[in-house]
Amino acid sequence: MDSHARGTARRGARPPAHQEPPEDLGILFDVPLIVEAEMGRTHRTVREILKIAQGSLIELDKESGEPVDLRVNGQLVARGEVVEIDGNYGVRITEIARAS
Repeated sequence: MDSHARGTARRGARPPAHQEPPEDLGILFDVPLIVEAEMGRTHRTVREILKIAQGSLIELDKESGEPVDLRVNGQLVARGEVVEIDGNYGVRITEIARAS
């Protein structure tokens, strides 16, 4: 087996870019995915977390009005703005993330 074949045989390895995807992806359509909108992050100690009470404010690393990150199974796929839809929050996509 040459080095290229060994490299693509590893678990999780991507196929070469020139390969076409299978024509019938229907088998994957009902696979559940976790979709999350992340509006920011922060780091706190256990002591600080234990002090949280109703009315506490937690400052995040993003400013008001900055796009939120949309993640699918933990992978960044897009960014967008928070909107309200019939009393629920939603995300209007403003940018699709580039593949890394």
